[in-house]
Amino acid sequence: MSQIDPTTMWTIIVGLAAGSFALRFVFLGFVGDRPMPPWLLRHLRYTAVAILPALIAPLVVWPAATGGAPDAPRMSAAAVAIVVGLFTKNVLAAIFSGAVTLYSLLYLLG
Repeated sequence: MSQIDPTTMWTIIVGLAAGSFALRFVFLGFVGDRPMPPWLLRHLRYTAVAILPALIAPLVVWPAATGGAPDAPRMSAAAVAIVVGLFTKNVLAAIFSGAVTLYSLLYLLG
């Protein structure tokens, strides 16, 4: 693997920092002192609901521990977590049930 050029690396870091600052400034600087419109608040409620599956799905479908190949313990744990979450409407119960399922199956299946 070749090393990245320091100039390129710092250009990317500064560009990402500026972009991140700009995104935050739009909400805090321009809109921070005014109430947001109801349609925007309605859409912002779904941000956490969209981000959590986006973070978890790649770890379930293409886990690095198996070289990117799906495996039964992770798929089973995800299915158990979804079912428990749907029936109990409790996020912590879903997380803990999925974790117990994952580690139990990893222990049993090797």
